[in-house]
Amino acid sequence: MTNHLTSRRGFLRTGAAGLTLAVAAPAYLRAQGAPLKIGHLTPTTGFLGPLGEYAQMGIKLAVEHINANGGAGGRQVELIMEDSVNPQTASTKAERMFERDGVDMIIGEISSASCLTISQVAARYKKCFVNTGGNSDSLRGQDCNRYMFHVETQNSMYVNAEGQYFAGEGMVDGKNWYTLSADYAFGHDLLSAAKAFLETNGGNLVGDDLVPTDATDFSSYLLKIRQAEPDVVALNLAGTQITNFFKQYGEFGLDFTLGGFGFDTVSAWAAGAQNFRGTWPNVWNHLVQNDASQAFVQAFSDAYGKPPENQAWGDYNAGLIMAKAVAEAGDASGDALVGYLESEEAKFDLMKSRPGYFRPSDHQLIQEIYAITALPASEAQNEWDIFTTSDPVPGADQPLESLATAVTGGTCSM
Repeated sequence: MTNHLTSRRGFLRTGAAGLTLAVAAPAYLRAQGAPLKIGHLTPTTGFLGPLGEYAQMGIKLAVEHINANGGAGGRQVELIMEDSVNPQTASTKAERMFERDGVDMIIGEISSASCLTISQVAARYKKCFVNTGGNSDSLRGQDCNRYMFHVETQNSMYVNAEGQYFAGEGMVDGKNWYTLSADYAFGHDLLSAAKAFLETNGGNLVGDDLVPTDATDFSSYLLKIRQAEPDVVALNLAGTQITNFFKQYGEFGLDFTLGGFGFDTVSAWAAGAQNFRGTWPNVWNHLVQNDASQAFVQAFSDAYGKPPENQAWGDYNAGLIMAKAVAEAGDASGDALVGYLESEEAKFDLMKSRPGYFRPSDHQLIQEIYAITALPASEAQNEWDIFTTSDPVPGADQPLESLATAVTGGTCSM
């Protein structure tokens, strides 16, 4: 226990924690206040449940680190966590958190549809909601609001990054694509972005199917793919959908180029080295090599006995970002936090090559992302290291916003 605690304290001094240090710096300049109450909503059941478990681990570790390092502007953090279940339940629980529990903000969520309902409740209470897993462009576009911020990157950014990779491999212009998309807001939105990319870059969409979120048998889709003989099979699926597809794709003996426009590493781990294949965009992964990233990996592994998934990264960083915002704004009110997060001073160490910042026009966290590529099963060293990671995208010679300039989802009006 002593070594475990020591390692985490060392992490606070040195790792992701240029950000955590920034949290603590103003703490002693202010009187200790009432606890900062953070509500956390995310699905822990259903097809997104495996991601939600990592989300909860990430936010719990963030709160532990924040409190051990002096709190948020001198205030210790209290965490209230709930399973968001579905959009209607998420809305009800968000309202209860603000009304009954008196939370100062809500962090979390993975379902884009639930993000929308939570954000609408948060806006009514003029409190911040930080989206850590919903990718839909419309959340940053026509459905945006002043109190919603996005740590997760948006669908168009993933499409642009993955599209650049496939274009560089000669797999877009004049090539035939077949897509499978989750039949809810995330998948619909991602399919729209993918169609826009293919149209702009000369790709042909020869088939696209919407897949129910509770689907477990992909045989009918795999038969259609086999008949279409596409150059690329692109998945706009989520959660356990992707894991089930991987396993059945291998069983069908298909060997078309495989990839997609949104991905979580938990899907690769659940599929295993024998079934995981292709190249996928990823907001962060445990192989990113810099001191802050690897310090986080070590601290998370010490706490939970396994490396962090990208969803854990999102919720962990959201916690640190908002603790820093409270310290810097000197207030946890929604308007004070919005004012700070939109300011030029609001830069955040995200365990990547460059600091990130929220774009004032739509509150998207502008940041680098990565591409991960499956290793041949024979080269996998363990159950976690079954892929390689690219350098950060965009490259150091490109503007950080380059992936977020051509987006769909309508226009944001705060």
